[in-house]
This record gives sequence, structure tokens and C-alpha cells, in this order.
Amino acid sequence: MGIIDQAKKLPNKPGIYMFLDDKASVLYVGRATFLKRRVASYFRLDIDPRIKEMVESASEIKHQVTDTVLESYISEAELIKRHWPKYNVRERDDRSFIYIVIAKKDYPKPIVVRGKELSKFSNGSAEVFGPFTSLRIAKEILKIARRIFPYSTCVPNQGKPCFHYQIGLCPGICIGAISKEDYQKNIKDLAMFLRGDKKRLLKKLVRENPERAESLKHIQDVALLSKEEGNGFLGGLNRIEGYDVSHFAGKETFGAMVVFSDGRENKDEYRLFKIKEAPANDDLAALKETIERRFNHPEWQAPDLILIDGGRPQVLFVSRVLEESKIRIPIVGISKLQKDNLVFPAGAAKSFKELAEAVKGTLLKVRDEAHRFANFARRRRKKMELRRD
Repeated sequence: MGIIDQAKKLPNKPGIYMFLDDKASVLYVGRATFLKRRVASYFRLDIDPRIKEMVESASEIKHQVTDTVLESYISEAELIKRHWPKYNVRERDDRSFIYIVIAKKDYPKPIVVRGKELSKFSNGSAEVFGPFTSLRIAKEILKIARRIFPYSTCVPNQGKPCFHYQIGLCPGICIGAISKEDYQKNIKDLAMFLRGDKKRLLKKLVRENPERAESLKHIQDVALLSKEEGNGFLGGLNRIEGYDVSHFAGKETFGAMVVFSDGRENKDEYRLFKIKEAPANDDLAALKETIERRFNHPEWQAPDLILIDGGRPQVLFVSRVLEESKIRIPIVGISKLQKDNLVFPAGAAKSFKELAEAVKGTLLKVRDEAHRFANFARRRRKKMELRRD
């Protein structure tokens, strides 16, 4: 059975998926809220060349359904750690992955660090969970976990209850409400949770803390769902780049690029281009220069969608620029003059239009953020350290 047929048989449930080559080596590990829909996106004609290469090298797709979206993130991290797949790390410096670390102390607490910081926790001085691909996701996982397994970030025996104790997120080391031994037992449960050892953890909690076991069974991970899906299923539009041009009376023109990953701002990927060639007051030429200079960087991850802050003239113009450069990436615009209607280039497929309309809430956020960044960056360019090409 070919991998396309295998993809068609996947369930539309949360879980993880793996692309394997003909030697059963794992090429890529991913996760999804809807497995079938997510994996189907790998077979689009306009897919990123790196992903296309991976798909062409694959001969099998394996999957595992999870009970919750949160578990799919944890399982994904564990599998990446175990297999270190080629296409998960090929375009990423492994030092930039995100990890959750729990140091071995009397009153430990989980912290979020980048891979480059792991050297601080050598010689078995901490337990490490991950890698996670997003700082936001790692923080959200801890936020959810803390509701079930409260941990302390305050000073032991400080004499007064901390804020988190008052809202039930701290077990009370600040006022001596929990012993060191019981606190460490709680942290061990948290560690089991972060390792994805749910079945064994549930059995343990049923015996020791039935109320907590029920909380684990009915975990609330809607926030993670919204982080991934944006305004509904993103249909493979995991990286959206938004563009806008800003200038002051035709002078000091800048092109801005913002990036949304999994439906949320990814400010580490923002770029600002000081326009060098385009004539003053020519926004279309400035937009063309911005797009061309952006795609002079093949080392940057390619977007799944380009969004333009503008109407039909801007969309048609950028569409021609991409076509001349033989870049096949879907494009959409949002026109303020037409009550924020979506604008598509000629020949846009009906299925793409429907998908864009379904995630319009996310696209509006991208448009607004591109506009904000373009104007803010121009005004504060001398005070900000911005990456430029």
C-alpha cells in the first residue's frame, strides 16, 4: 500500500504520526489534532521542497492516537528525543529546541530552556523533557500541568502565602503547608506526566489521590487546541507570513514580514527590510523588493501561505512577482477598503478559498500584526536590534 493510501486510512483524531523510509528508519515525527487532515497536507503540489523530499523518501506512515491534544505534544517530544529524525532537525539548530527541565533540588520547579542552555544541567543534575518545537507550547503544557500537579516558584518558609498558593497553584512551601518529602512526590508525579507515562500515573493516582486522578482523566487542553488551530483547523497552513510596507511621507520606507506558526505570533522569525531600490511613494515596488529579498534566503523556512495587507492590486502584483520567480506559494490579501474581505489571485482554487475563509480570524490577526510591526519598527528602528537580510 502506498503512503497516500496509508494517509487516507488515518483517523481524524489527535495523535502523532511518523514517516519512515524503506529501512524502517524514522524520517520525521509530527503531531496533529486531526491526523488525517494534517498528513493529507503533505501531499499538496505547493509543498515546501524540503518536505517534498521527505515524502518522496518515505515508504510507510505510522501513527498513534492520543486521548488529548496535550498528550500528542508530549508524545511527539518523546519520539523526537528517541529517534532524532533527520527532517525534524535538518533545518533547525538543535540548540534552538525547547526543553522543560526539573533540577534535582529540595524544592524543584520546572523551567523552560533552549537547547543551548542544557549544558548548565550536566552530570545528572536535572531531568530533561523534550525537545518541544515551540516555547509557547512548552509554557502552555506547564500551565495545564500545574492545575493538576501544583508546584512552587516561591521561597520556602517565607512567612506569608504567595499569590499562587492563594489560587491553588502552589502546594504551600511558602508557609510550610507541605513537607519536602510530599512536595518531591508531587514533582515525581509531574515528571511522569511530562514523560507521557499516563497509564502508570493514573493507576498510582487512583490509589493515592483519586481527585487528582479524575482531573488527569478530564484534562482541559482547549488552550493548546487554539494554539495549533488558530481559528479552526489550519489545513496545513502552519507557517503564515504577513507583509506590509511603511513609510513617512514617502521617505524611510520599510518592508515588514511577520510570521505566525501554528496560529500564533512567532516573533523570533520577524524580519524588517529597509527599502533600497524602490522609488519613493511606490508601495508596489517596495513590496516587490521586500518579497524578492525575503526569497533570496532559501535557508529560511518557506511559508505555507503569504498574506498581503492590501486589496486586489497588491495581490495580483505580488502574485506576478512570485510567478516570475517560479515560487509556488498560495497568496491572499485582506482589503480594509472592502470591509476586510479576503482577496485572491486569479485562478485560486475553490478549496483554497474555503480554507482561507475558515481561518479568516487568524488571517486578520496576521494582517493587523504586519501593520503594527511595520509602523512600530520604522518608528523605533534606531532603538531596536532587528535582524536584517
